[in-house]
Amino acid sequence: MSVELNHTIVHARNNRESAEFLARILGLEVGAEWGPFVPVATANGVTLDFATVAAESITMQHYAFLISEEEFDAAFERIRKAGITYYADPRMKQPGEINRNDGGRGLYFLDPVGHGMEIITRPYGGFPE
Repeated sequence: MSVELNHTIVHARNNRESAEFLARILGLEVGAEWGPFVPVATANGVTLDFATVAAESITMQHYAFLISEEEFDAAFERIRKAGITYYADPRMKQPGEINRNDGGRGLYFLDPVGHGMEIITRPYGGFPE
């Protein structure tokens, strides 16, 4: 399995307006609002979750990558060798741990500018790869 983007959060001034705009342009459906997000799923399984933020704020973005168990092992080793702090949870309350959600493995870490990165070996909900 090659590395795939699973989902990302897209900041907007108005999450519903932006989600509807993109869905309309691309011929996609707007999903049901979930908390602060209005999702738009692409045909290849990537979901763009639109969130409203102040236009002038610089906000951390989140990128999730669905990878194989072997790719996880290699990435995890590189993260550890580089001394990068990693977490089992997105709120970064469990440093130095990985999670085993849905029968897979996952972790979160920050890139050099503070974007939240995530690697997972199983999609959320335990659905088949």
